[in-house]
Amino acid sequence: MKYSNERIQFGKPISSFQAISFKLADMVTEIEAAELLIQKASNKINNGEPVTLESAMCKLYSSELCVRVSNDAVQIFGGYGYIKDFPVEKFYRDSKLCTIGEGTSEIQKLVISRKILSK
Repeated sequence: MKYSNERIQFGKPISSFQAISFKLADMVTEIEAAELLIQKASNKINNGEPVTLESAMCKLYSSELCVRVSNDAVQIFGGYGYIKDFPVEKFYRDSKLCTIGEGTSEIQKLVISRKILSK
């Protein structure tokens, strides 16, 4: 958000353009949704309840979200999104690891589907 407010194109911050502002709105909304999934799973853990389904949903949604958000951030940064002067370049490269490490997205979907179909 900071960069989009500082980057001036056509005499105004790029955050004032609908395409950028809508990307930012989607990003912040999805991040909030991921945090709510995490809070739900945390509450279940704190109450001693099983959390297999919720933790798989958290991992799947949050890791896929990480890739989407970092991709959108690179889009917002434009050419600067690919140079090492800005950390968004590293976030973009590293985000894919989230969908692979500690259980791939496909494994998380398998866990989720088995849990919901066994009910």
